[in-house]
Amino acid sequence: MSAPRRIPCSDQSLTRNDPLYGTASAGHAWALLELSGGWGQSAFLESPGIIDRELGRQICRRIEAAGMRVTAIRRPGRRPAAPRWRWFVARCDEGSEALYRGEVNDARDYLDIALDGSDGELTAGPLVAVCAHGKHDQCCAVRGRGAAAAIASQYPEFVWECSHLGGDRFAATMLVLPEGLCYGRVDSTDSAGLVRLYLDRRLDNRYLRGRTCLPHVVQAAQYFAREALGEDRIDALSPLRVQHLEGGIHHVELAADPEPVRVVVAEEMSEPLQSMCRASVRGRVRTYVLVSMRSR
Repeated sequence: MSAPRRIPCSDQSLTRNDPLYGTASAGHAWALLELSGGWGQSAFLESPGIIDRELGRQICRRIEAAGMRVTAIRRPGRRPAAPRWRWFVARCDEGSEALYRGEVNDARDYLDIALDGSDGELTAGPLVAVCAHGKHDQCCAVRGRGAAAAIASQYPEFVWECSHLGGDRFAATMLVLPEGLCYGRVDSTDSAGLVRLYLDRRLDNRYLRGRTCLPHVVQAAQYFAREALGEDRIDALSPLRVQHLEGGIHHVELAADPEPVRVVVAEEMSEPLQSMCRASVRGRVRTYVLVSMRSR
């Protein structure tokens, strides 16, 4: 008798209606390196037709030692006959966002790029990266590739497929740089419309997981404030102060007009769930609920 079919993690998440907010992957700075072709479970360590394993390890160690996130990228659609080796470096902290780009001759040259982006070209962007890393999680392949293709039909210059971003259960996941806007379930909405909003300096709070440069509790507080105030500007509701109390209670003060907004958020743990398709053990994840919100 064959084993019962396992329900994909993203389908399970939709059924549970897992909250998206407060779940953005952490990252104040990102290095995105082009690796054209099919990736293994680890894009840099298990893609022998593209990059040598030891070289991939050296590249990742160098970038991660600088406190940066490293991600592989490739253009959606058919793979080019001759590979290119384009790179991007993004700084995501509020008020100092920047995106640099460049190109090298081969993968080994990734070891020599300046990790502050200074030997590249400053670009206005955006860079839109949609996780389509099927060998890491099947949901990313099924949902991510379709979302990337939909965006590419309208904004081909901005969009890339990327390797694992985190939050597989929220596939299709998307990262918009340099601000570090992390979205989930973008295949269930007008994914190209999210890019259109970005170009107007706005966002869709329903699908936003948070900004990668902000702590999870601040991401959650911003969600609650945006929902209550109808605020969709990317640059609104910057954190002014965060106070962590006993019992998982957090006070987050956000900049607003005419006066700051104080959001009180409680931290809870979910019931055990399957966070990715290949997970063999269910685990609890951190969630946030609104306690109160008021102007100071």
